[in-house]
Amino acid sequence: MQEWWKEEIVYQIYPKSFKDSNHDGIGDIQGIIEKLDYLQDLGVTMLWICPVYQSPMDDNGYDISDYYQIHPDFGTMEDIDELIQKAKERHIKIIMDLVINHTSDEHAWFQEALKNPDSPYRNYYIFKEGKNNQPPTNWRSVFSGSVWEKVPHEDNMYYFHSFSKKQPDLNWENPQMREDIYRMINWWLDKGIAGFRVDAINFIKKDQSWQDGPVDGADGLSSCFEFARNQPGIEVFFKELREKTFDVHQCMTVAEAVGVPYHQLDIFIGEKGCFSMMFDFNYSHIDITEHEEWFPLQNWTMQEYKDKLFLSQKEIFKTGWCGVFLENHDMQRSLNRLIRNPQERTPKVAKALGQLFMFLKGTPFIYQGEEIGTINNHRLSINDFDDLNSHAQYRRALQEGYSEEEALDFVNRRSRDNTRSPMSWNNQRYAGFSDTKPWLANNEYYKEINVAGEINDSDSVLSYYKQMIALRQNPLYHQTFVYGDFTPLDSEEYVIAYIRQDKQNQILCIQNLQNKTTSFPLEHYSKVLLSNDDIHIYDHQIQLSPYQSMIILL
Repeated sequence: MQEWWKEEIVYQIYPKSFKDSNHDGIGDIQGIIEKLDYLQDLGVTMLWICPVYQSPMDDNGYDISDYYQIHPDFGTMEDIDELIQKAKERHIKIIMDLVINHTSDEHAWFQEALKNPDSPYRNYYIFKEGKNNQPPTNWRSVFSGSVWEKVPHEDNMYYFHSFSKKQPDLNWENPQMREDIYRMINWWLDKGIAGFRVDAINFIKKDQSWQDGPVDGADGLSSCFEFARNQPGIEVFFKELREKTFDVHQCMTVAEAVGVPYHQLDIFIGEKGCFSMMFDFNYSHIDITEHEEWFPLQNWTMQEYKDKLFLSQKEIFKTGWCGVFLENHDMQRSLNRLIRNPQERTPKVAKALGQLFMFLKGTPFIYQGEEIGTINNHRLSINDFDDLNSHAQYRRALQEGYSEEEALDFVNRRSRDNTRSPMSWNNQRYAGFSDTKPWLANNEYYKEINVAGEINDSDSVLSYYKQMIALRQNPLYHQTFVYGDFTPLDSEEYVIAYIRQDKQNQILCIQNLQNKTTSFPLEHYSKVLLSNDDIHIYDHQIQLSPYQSMIILL
């Protein structure tokens, strides 16, 4: 079925790190407005804006203290209105981040719940009595430590948090709380945004038996994932959420739902599901454990990665739709994650990885800086990291017996700060992001990798991204790339090849993800639509240079 949101090309913006307009070292909404022409020129049609709501910034905005206010660091509600309008003038839609599993502990609801145990807001969150002067269960939070935090000035009373202790989980079992959430969602949709990326949504239902789990770490705790994620009955909440908000506005929604088994996809997407689409993390999390801990990094092969990617395409589209992504704000840069040899993290490789994802079936999401081939920073001390989870993972690694050096290595590789460093706009001081010291250190490679150095270079990563987007939007091939079938092809381990096909076109997408030349059989072809290197096709063979990628009309 054709739907408008299937045809978008989305660009994810981490506002704090995108562009500073008011000289305080922090990115803001006016900074995004300044760069709308750049985004229009790139070819994107939708922006996903990470949280800009009022927040104490314990988890960089994912701890919201007021859904109806904008954090002063980012600007004002008038700035949001201006962004929506000026983006619309450029045929660009806006979706916001929707964080409704938890709030900040500074939200008025939670403050009232703490102040008065008899307040109706006490039931907006999850409060439980402890057992034998211990927390109610032995569950470990996503950010390490217990999911339970002692309530100040109350004996034996705790509140629940899946993430940081400053992010108390909302109690979705409470109908009144849900109605207040729906009211807020509709308020934002009435404002004119096109929809939401929905944060950690598969955490909203908890196992109501509140039983201890098997100890799985040196801290004596048990991962909360088995009890607080993908729980039976969550579909009831989803049905009501959809009916009272999303369906009313015919908006676009994309669910962040890590760890969803493929046989449960129909709860999330498709005709019966709550959301327009979802992200599948099965291939992107190939380097970490099932409990999402960064130590030790998991061994994996390109064949395993390819198998997971192809399986994702097969299973998702049996049921519904997905957003496909190479990078986001919660992971490291793709060149570091997927290319083991630092010497091979080159612009050519960035083009190949970008192409691999741009032409998969699904709505493409591009993360800021990906389009110029940004790579990770290397930090010398844990004190150089801002990210809450980086510090948590460092502590967990030490608990598990790793040395400080080993723990720091894990964090350097996987830290969310790798994608949160300020955007590199030019090679001047502070990389054109700001004219003052940024809130987080600039990417150390900003003098070599930046927008200004690539924007007029026809051979740059940025130029290649423009070409890929233009090809995907080309009327001759648009329907094929959006709605056409996806067929994986057998190939050697480091070659990822697939066909996109409909009644009009048959198009081969092929990437050689290794540092050596190889070949691939090709019986016939019409023309090469795109390539990141010189084209050599003869004797029914494609000769693929190291890290060459091609799009071929058959």
